[in-house]
Amino acid sequence: MITFPVKTNAKEELIDITTEVEKAVRESKVKDGVCYIYTPHTTAAITINENADPDVRRDMIKGLAHLNFESVRFAHIEGNSPAHLKSSIIGCSEFVLVENGSLSLGTWQGIYFCEFDGPRNRKVYVAVK
Repeated sequence: MITFPVKTNAKEELIDITTEVEKAVRESKVKDGVCYIYTPHTTAAITINENADPDVRRDMIKGLAHLNFESVRFAHIEGNSPAHLKSSIIGCSEFVLVENGSLSLGTWQGIYFCEFDGPRNRKVYVAVK
């Protein structure tokens, strides 16, 4: 298993981590298997989506904002309940099949770290089996 840091710069953003995950797969020397990607943060997430058009990332943030969690009066005193909900909706992990030593992503797919309570210093775990 490898761990790598992710430094976020905005309150909400999606950061392409595909290259770091691909590097972990190469270093694992696993030819055919499964790559697990996980983040241990309750206000962050991991997702797979289009990586050809940067507007998709911005649209995802806009779409989640449209759910308007910020208008709800939550009991959680820290004030970041909208980030917790977004993290739960997206999820803290993904897996991708590995074939011939490479991630089996679709033509337009990339792996994203989703920040919902930044800026922060975060981490991602990758295990290839």
